[in-house]
Amino acid sequence: MDAGGGPGAGDEIVVCLAGDVMLGRGIDQVLPHPGDPELSEPWVADARTYVELAEAAHGPVPRPAGFAWPWGDLLEVLRATGPDAWVLNLETAVTRAGGFARGKSIHYRMHPANLPCLAAARPDVCALANNHVLDFGRDGLAETLDSLAAAALRTAGAGHDAVGAWRPAAVALVPRSSARGSPRAETPRLLVFSVGMPSSGIPLDWAAAEDRSGIALVPAPSREAAAALVARFEGARRPGDRVAVSVHWGSNWGYRIPTEHVRFAHDLVDGGADLVHGHSSHHPRPLEVYHDRLILYGCGDLVDDYEGITGYEQYRDDLRVLYTVRLDRATGALRGLLLTPFRARRLTLRRASPADARWLHDALTRHGPPSSTPLAVRDDASLALGPG
Repeated sequence: MDAGGGPGAGDEIVVCLAGDVMLGRGIDQVLPHPGDPELSEPWVADARTYVELAEAAHGPVPRPAGFAWPWGDLLEVLRATGPDAWVLNLETAVTRAGGFARGKSIHYRMHPANLPCLAAARPDVCALANNHVLDFGRDGLAETLDSLAAAALRTAGAGHDAVGAWRPAAVALVPRSSARGSPRAETPRLLVFSVGMPSSGIPLDWAAAEDRSGIALVPAPSREAAAALVARFEGARRPGDRVAVSVHWGSNWGYRIPTEHVRFAHDLVDGGADLVHGHSSHHPRPLEVYHDRLILYGCGDLVDDYEGITGYEQYRDDLRVLYTVRLDRATGALRGLLLTPFRARRLTLRRASPADARWLHDALTRHGPPSSTPLAVRDDASLALGPG
């Protein structure tokens, strides 16, 4: 397997993936249009406290910061990569709504006027089936969906009803040898399905229904649930389409992958999925290559305001990862994988050091299920699947 690292050839698809992007709370407060800082947390009542914790740990944060500030060095890597599709999990309500969701102690919201921050990274798909998108109720979800649609940002996993919540986002896969422009109707697509599970903290009543907004909720990682999801993408795909399933599941901390998660992911691949994009853990979890398909069990956070919060230092949650996946255009088989690590400092992302990359390599390989080829640390402090 060739690790690669640059733009793909004409017979390849390049997909960038990341885990949780949490633009609310402290991040929202340093952007040009901060919303109401009030929180309903047991220990913190003001979102600006998280900015102060980050500053105490690593130094001053500009206020206001530019919209691109939270992304830092990631934007340069994305520009150099030029992916065909770029998918992240947006774990923040985009709303001015009040009314904290009951039964939850942590809530994330970003003021809609700060949406240019998300647009600065130009994601092709924002997965929304997670445990924070309804933090401000269904009114907050409605404003989130409308705000993202008005900004021409594709979403999957949440909707004004069940049909919208379960509908995949479709990204046209225009051949790199062709001129970029309006895709033809028959152009193959990457279909991104976004689903969430209660194991990540999603309340059961957040599920979308025929007459109720909400998310695409999978009650448990059962064989039956996998088969139902396979039926959905079998019904949606056209010849040449590739399928990615973005799953918000599991606990925030720890490297153990539950047996039922492995089985669920395998069932999706056996049913025709080309990528499984797992997230919820605050740090990267092990990955697996199964039948030439990539399974990411936990991508870790990408952007958040966790600097200065202590208690989980052994997991190095300051290390954030962009996953660059190269797929065979004709078959969907994995051709290469590059992990680019960053460090969160002053609420922005900076390229990680070679020592950081080696730490991440050891954590992923020591705890993980077997991959078809080993991860290797490269000279540029990235990690590659296969020979470097």
